[in-house]
Amino acid sequence: MARLIALDMPASKTFVNLVQRTWSNGDAVLPIDQRLPLGGKKAILDAMAPSEIIDSSFTSSSLTNGHPVQDGDALVIASSGSTGSAKGIIHTHSSLLAAAQASASRLQLTSDDHWLVCIPVSHVGGFSVIARALHTGAALTLHPTFDAVAVQEASQNGATHTSLVATALSRIDPSLFRAILLGGSSAPANLPSNVITTYGMTETGGGVVYNGQPLDNVEIKIVDDEIFLRCPMLMRTYRDDQTISREDGWYATGDLGEIDDNGKLSVYGRKTDLIITGGENVWPSVVEDSLNSHPIVNQVAVRGMPDAVWGQRVVAYVVLNDSNQTSEVKLLSDIREHVKQTLPAFCAPQQIVVLSEIPRTSLGKVDIQALPTP
Repeated sequence: MARLIALDMPASKTFVNLVQRTWSNGDAVLPIDQRLPLGGKKAILDAMAPSEIIDSSFTSSSLTNGHPVQDGDALVIASSGSTGSAKGIIHTHSSLLAAAQASASRLQLTSDDHWLVCIPVSHVGGFSVIARALHTGAALTLHPTFDAVAVQEASQNGATHTSLVATALSRIDPSLFRAILLGGSSAPANLPSNVITTYGMTETGGGVVYNGQPLDNVEIKIVDDEIFLRCPMLMRTYRDDQTISREDGWYATGDLGEIDDNGKLSVYGRKTDLIITGGENVWPSVVEDSLNSHPIVNQVAVRGMPDAVWGQRVVAYVVLNDSNQTSEVKLLSDIREHVKQTLPAFCAPQQIVVLSEIPRTSLGKVDIQALPTP
């Protein structure tokens, strides 16, 4: 059977060459997150059980606890795990190819394009950029980390496309690129037309919905407010062979959303994030979108907290543009009135927590577990 090869090195042309060599040998790759301490890397290796590891000095070491993968498997990657521990997700060559083909079709990609990778290749958002470039024969520039100055230099050196998260997008001039795929967290308001919001997950090999519209061969349905997907980009299985709920090919995402009359998908967040206050459903992302339009709010995260009267109360964590804002009592009143201009009153936050920054995961998603308890 095929082997799993761990690549413990920064994003580089050498990394890409080793991916291609591993695939030509019939094996699969496991990219290791370079930001992890030694203990974190060991935990990933123990959980994913590769047969071999190649590090940045090009030293190859066999590992005694390695478990094989199936023929046709291409990639084992850790899920983003924004609300829990990461899981090993197995993609085949077929699923990666389907994702690359669908993206190339929607974006009209050719070999004349030039992709910049500046998000971790240990995550699907970074690795999928490599897959797209290899599929179309496009040029590829790889940065080990995001750096705004380096991103500008890459565009000056010919890069035309990239993938970013919202926090990174806020630090560059979007007009530097022909197209930017945006993922990882809720999008800011008033995006330029060349910034494309994406919806997807590690299990789908990255984004499968662009600007609310599914890519080719992607089917979506809503069942009890939950988003279900059926598409050839879906993973084969989890590394621990955990059973996947996929009735008739439909994958339950665990995300809440709705589809309008034009077939556009709106995503409201995880089922586990849904706030039920006084018997009413409140989607955090909808409240966040409202608050993002308030002139004093720079960043925001919304979640529910236990409440003796309402069951849960809506709590907004905000980073302010004006640090000299008056009392939190006035701030809460202003924010509640702002939300009630566009949403029902039960959506208005009942509590405000002012922070210097919103804690986020490496992919820019709000780190729910790191938010302080009010």
